[in-house]
Amino acid sequence: MLRKLQRNRIRTLTGAGLFVFGCILLKLADLQLIHRDFYTQKAEDLWQRDFEVAGLRGSILDRNGKVLAIDTPSVSVIAVPSQIDDLDGAVELLKNVLEKDEESLKKQLTRSASSSKILPEGKLIDANQAQLIEEADLNGIYLVQDSQRYYPNGAYLAQVLGFTGSDNQGLAGLELQYDDLLKAASGSMKIPFDAKGHPLTIYEEEYVAPGQGIDIMLTIDMNVQDVLERECQNAMKKYDCDSVWALAMNPNTGEILAMVSKPDFDPNHYQEASQEIINRNLPVWKSYEPGSTFKTVTYSAALQEKLFDQFEDTYYDKGYELVEGARLKSWKAGGHGLQTYVECLQNSSNPCFVNIAQKLGKQRMLDYLDQFNFGKKTGVDLPGESSGILFPEEQFDLLEMSTTGFGQGISVTALQLVSAFSAMVNGGTYYQPYITKCMLHPATKDVLFEVEPNPLRRVISEETSFQMRAALERVVAYGGAKSGYVYGYKTGGKTGTAQKAVDGKYLVGEYILSYLAAAPIDDPQIVVYMALDAPKNNVQYGGTVVAPLVKNALEDLLVLMDVEKSEDMLKKMKLWGDPVMVEIDNYLGKKKSECKSSNLSIEFYGEGDVVIDQAPSAGTVVEEYSTLWLYLGNEKH
Repeated sequence: MLRKLQRNRIRTLTGAGLFVFGCILLKLADLQLIHRDFYTQKAEDLWQRDFEVAGLRGSILDRNGKVLAIDTPSVSVIAVPSQIDDLDGAVELLKNVLEKDEESLKKQLTRSASSSKILPEGKLIDANQAQLIEEADLNGIYLVQDSQRYYPNGAYLAQVLGFTGSDNQGLAGLELQYDDLLKAASGSMKIPFDAKGHPLTIYEEEYVAPGQGIDIMLTIDMNVQDVLERECQNAMKKYDCDSVWALAMNPNTGEILAMVSKPDFDPNHYQEASQEIINRNLPVWKSYEPGSTFKTVTYSAALQEKLFDQFEDTYYDKGYELVEGARLKSWKAGGHGLQTYVECLQNSSNPCFVNIAQKLGKQRMLDYLDQFNFGKKTGVDLPGESSGILFPEEQFDLLEMSTTGFGQGISVTALQLVSAFSAMVNGGTYYQPYITKCMLHPATKDVLFEVEPNPLRRVISEETSFQMRAALERVVAYGGAKSGYVYGYKTGGKTGTAQKAVDGKYLVGEYILSYLAAAPIDDPQIVVYMALDAPKNNVQYGGTVVAPLVKNALEDLLVLMDVEKSEDMLKKMKLWGDPVMVEIDNYLGKKKSECKSSNLSIEFYGEGDVVIDQAPSAGTVVEEYSTLWLYLGNEKH
């Protein structure tokens, strides 16, 4: 009986042992066979150190593919504290190379962490610093791939492009607007270490390649931008302005070709600029009284409503109009007398535009303000856009309507004004302005998405637009914009002089001067607007200060755009003090002895006796006694 009990116990213990052993085998099979990859990965995660490899942020390009913003490869310093066996040596090296204080370095190099970034001095170091660290070959100190944003044109388009932060994230401008598209996924270098921080050679290092952001191509043309930047910079220097802004647009599409805001800053060193400059892209942010440039809105609305025949009907400007007890005066003492309505536009007669506004009436005036998109954002794909300010409908009484007619008492942005003016001259269609042309694949440069022109509405008819272009050409040839006259090209435009208002009060002696022009006016290809805020030491009129700057710009831009010269342009009305203009003859093929001029200064360059080239070219109109350069050779051309 005892033996039987012993045998049963042995069998039970043996069975239990076999069961436990079987469970162990099953668990081992589960770990080693079924879930091997899972547990191996968890183990490797404990061993591995991840070193981030920065991806390349997408580039920003102009319409011709010129780089406006790009990522440049760089390196940063990372430490693995557990691997550092010479703390004093590491501190001494990094202190000298990175110019970082010793106490801060020791804290970062002795942190209880798998890895530690040496910030901020160790981020995006230069090639010389990287070489010194690499040559030192200290355990626990690593160089990892990083990227740095670079703006090759410096301050050009600074407020438009914006800038990126220390982690290459968009913080302002288009960099912020399109951050989700531009940013790139980071990669990593995974290096296995044992518990003491020594590399494990039995396991391979794992490299996860970083991504690359999408490239963005803008409607901006750097050729146009260069010209406007030059003229705005000249204005800042010559007139000591508080600020200057300019805008160029294709009136037939709404594409923004150039945008300038000064003072500006270098986005490569944005930390050195004030927040006011950084955050204010003036053509879209700043709203102000437009002055007489706004008369184009009132005038085109009246033409559309057929309120007068601009060449036949007349208005007598006695120097003022009385409206609800307020005397709305002309800029000219005593007024302009009897004028046709087109002469009212030429002479920028405020009382006449009070008359036109009253002819339109409250409802029609409000309707056209709405159709031309004033008092609301244009929807441009740029951050920081203002909507401007209009009188509320319930407060838009006779006096408010009358002052609005000549651009006083309301507030607009340059972008609103240029977009509306483009509709007046392009045949009557209002296009939504935009600055993004397309998105490009970062590797193949194939177009992923293209932005198409967006015609929102017809505001005036083709016939009204034709009449408007004719009137604007007369303003340049005969009126207040004569100093904006471009010889050889038909241009049309309107100047503006608006008293500067701050907190609802007009400042004494401070004005915003502006000029708005389209060329060639019979088939507009470009609209240019420029405004100067509080220019000093000058006659305070847009026609005398800003129009010549825009004229200089258009002289270059129309050549760059291959616009043919016109032979049927209106002749500029000659005034006392205007320079004598002469047309340059064709000297090509003539002998040196035959090249003479009584009203030009001729300079010769090169060897030979025959003119093979000349600058300026034949047919160019220049001021009398300008210099003509003739280049000599030995062959007739």
